[in-house]
Amino acid sequence: HMAIDKMQELLADTDFDVLAGAESRGFIFGMPIAYNLHKPFVPIRKKGKLPCETVEKTYDLEYGTATIEMHKDAVKKGEKVVLLDDLIATGGTMKAAAELVEELGGEVVKMLFLIELSDLNGREVLKDYDVDSVVQFEGK
Repeated sequence: HMAIDKMQELLADTDFDVLAGAESRGFIFGMPIAYNLHKPFVPIRKKGKLPCETVEKTYDLEYGTATIEMHKDAVKKGEKVVLLDDLIATGGTMKAAAELVEELGGEVVKMLFLIELSDLNGREVLKDYDVDSVVQFEGK
């Protein structure tokens, strides 16, 4: 309850239309928040998991690449979108998710995370966005 409540509090002053969460822990935190706020929830999934027509984005990882997808009709032109996940590390997944939203004509108005690993500099990768996290941890 505390994690959901704290994340939801960080959205109190955010005007948005859609909440989108990254697979899979973004679903766990995003869906109850979307439900509580009476907003639609959009899943962002690994390639090949969604049933309808999708848009996709491939991005770099430390050890290779990954591809994420959204349904092509998940975000409409002009909609304000909050992107949510459990963890911000290097920022690659959320940067790719933002690019998908923007490709569909949406506007990313906030990125929200439960945990931030500050020493991995994800905020720098996402510097063009409003990024918020409930707790932050420094590295060694």
